[in-house]
Amino acid sequence: MSHELLRQPKWRVIDQSHFGPLFDAKQSFAIDDALCTAVGAGQSDAVVRTWVHENTVVLGAADTKLPYIDEAISFLRQEGYRVVVRNSGGLAVVLDSGVLNISLIFPETKNTIAIEQGYEAMYALMAAMLASYGARVEAGEIVGSYCPGSYDLSIGGKKFAGISQRRVRGGVAVQIYLCVNGSGAARAELIRRFYELGRQGEKTKFAYPDVVPTVMASLSELLGCELSIDELLVTLWRTLQSFGGELYSSALENGEWNWYEQYWARIVERNETALSGALSAGE
Repeated sequence: MSHELLRQPKWRVIDQSHFGPLFDAKQSFAIDDALCTAVGAGQSDAVVRTWVHENTVVLGAADTKLPYIDEAISFLRQEGYRVVVRNSGGLAVVLDSGVLNISLIFPETKNTIAIEQGYEAMYALMAAMLASYGARVEAGEIVGSYCPGSYDLSIGGKKFAGISQRRVRGGVAVQIYLCVNGSGAARAELIRRFYELGRQGEKTKFAYPDVVPTVMASLSELLGCELSIDELLVTLWRTLQSFGGELYSSALENGEWNWYEQYWARIVERNETALSGALSAGE
């Protein structure tokens, strides 16, 4: 397993897990891009950012090409979810108050970070974190899950997390969503319905997942104990310290806000373009 990326001398901790319902997922993507830029420019230590968004479905670019995307988005909104299109790869995922997102942001200035290395680092971190609960975490695609990928994380064949990556100006952000509590199957059922409404049986060029809700679960369900986001945050910080790093708490700083504004404008524009049909249909 790739531990070397986890052996940072210092970790800058930016905890945004309690920002509440007004915190928009588009802000998160702009923040990570700004931090990638700062880390890549050598103006910041490696970053671990933790974040939570309430009742949001994040779509990938391919999802916006569904033949009946307007109906599918209307359904999500009726169910009380915001809809956001992300700026990195992947497909639809559910975020809510029981889902913890973690971004590890590394500089790629001295050595190139292979895509596999980024995934392996996050996998190694999760395996180390959850070992304290007696869990054996496996990586590999879980067929029937939403946003399936070769680094789906599962316990006993049920997926609880997915990893993605984004590279901006010499910085690499490895992002994971962890279903900490609540029902993994209920989240999957929401996405199953989204695709059902979005496709309506039509053939599509892109192969969208056939979601099977029973292959997804939260960590609380899998470990048989009620885990909280805060408890997992403490486990995360302790685990990063165990790799030898020093952690210090931080927030976005002056120059980073300027970058943030630029990336924010870009992602807002991207969302307006991608969702224009659906927006005119029903906000």
